[in-house]
Amino acid sequence: LKEVLEGLVVEGEAGRCEIGDLKHVEGEASCNSRKGKLIFFYEWNLRLSWKGTVKESGEKHKGSVEIPNLSEENEVDDTEINVSKKKGEGDVLKDLMRTEGTTKVREALRDYLKALKTEFTLGMILPTKAPVGQELATERKPSGSAVQDSVTPQSLDMVGVKIPTVRIHMREVFNSPADELYSIFTKKELVQKFSKCPAVIEAEKGGKLQMFEGCVSGEYTELVPSQRLVLKWRCRSWPDEHYATVALNFQELATQSELELECKGVPVSHEESTRQCWKKQYFEEIHLLLQQFKDNMA
Repeated sequence: LKEVLEGLVVEGEAGRCEIGDLKHVEGEASCNSRKGKLIFFYEWNLRLSWKGTVKESGEKHKGSVEIPNLSEENEVDDTEINVSKKKGEGDVLKDLMRTEGTTKVREALRDYLKALKTEFTLGMILPTKAPVGQELATERKPSGSAVQDSVTPQSLDMVGVKIPTVRIHMREVFNSPADELYSIFTKKELVQKFSKCPAVIEAEKGGKLQMFEGCVSGEYTELVPSQRLVLKWRCRSWPDEHYATVALNFQELATQSELELECKGVPVSHEESTRQCWKKQYFEEIHLLLQQFKDNMA
């Protein structure tokens, strides 16, 4: 919360304001796994200071911003944000904070909630309904567009310091040609558009990969334009220096393209969170990006 809120700058014709310290923080945030789904709970009461300078007169004024109930019960746009100012003139700055300032604060709160639901999700160790051996011996049925593997204890890979791992296999069809879909995984500006975060993308053999504010990292190990990508890939919450091997195969269809994902070496305890990462943070966001391209062309 301090990272996304403190230091926000608000500028307008009236002058310039900056949000200072997070003076009061009361509440909590948590995440639970229920029947394979992640349930988020958060409830915060926040108070921040702000200071500003009137453009014409150079007068300086101070005030506060209060957010009495940031919770999952309300959308960010409906969350109450109250701006106040210490006594004296300078209401033009108060008005600036109530309009542009409130907009900036809402954007920052969205960033906080996104981090909560992406970074925290990647770090979740989902409980199993049975001991690992029993669960892995159970055949799993395909759900949605993801083709899941039937994993047995014999098919576990033992990587590095004998971390039990599994293989994830998924397929997804996108409304785009294969070369465009390939570019979305290899061009920095496109990666940043669908991930909505700064990224490090060095799309060459041995080049670095870093996404979702460092929650995902790795390197490119094989690149066949419009056809295939192979990555060393890991989540920050995994055991140190442990990487999976991710193979992305792009297949051209009539008016679409199919992406086949094979992820080998996923720690057993992170199987479901890794699958959700690819489904929610990659596939669903890429679908939205492609729809934006289509809308812009219309």
